[in-house]
Amino acid sequence: MSDPVDRLRARAAELDALWARLDADEASVLSDRADATADDEHDPEGSTLSSEWQRIDALRRSVLDERAEVDAALARVDAGTYGICVVCGNVIAPGRLEARPMATTCIDCAA
Repeated sequence: MSDPVDRLRARAAELDALWARLDADEASVLSDRADATADDEHDPEGSTLSSEWQRIDALRRSVLDERAEVDAALARVDAGTYGICVVCGNVIAPGRLEARPMATTCIDCAA
């Protein structure tokens, strides 16, 4: 079993790397959009620029949401409250933290 805190830190780094890739994808779409000859709406071979924008936007929102959860969990680590249910104050089972390191509630309170 790996340490949930180490997994949180690793996930934060993964999310940062994903954000950087999304920046690169966005730059590519901007470059394609600037190309005056680009007629992506009639290109049967590839996805449209608008669908790429939507994909990037959806991924960015997902990354932001998950990163906020990771940051909140790491703040609880720093505050000494990580692994304590925010509803009932009991200890969150290690198995739950292993499965979901960002968990804020014990199994009983999550139900």
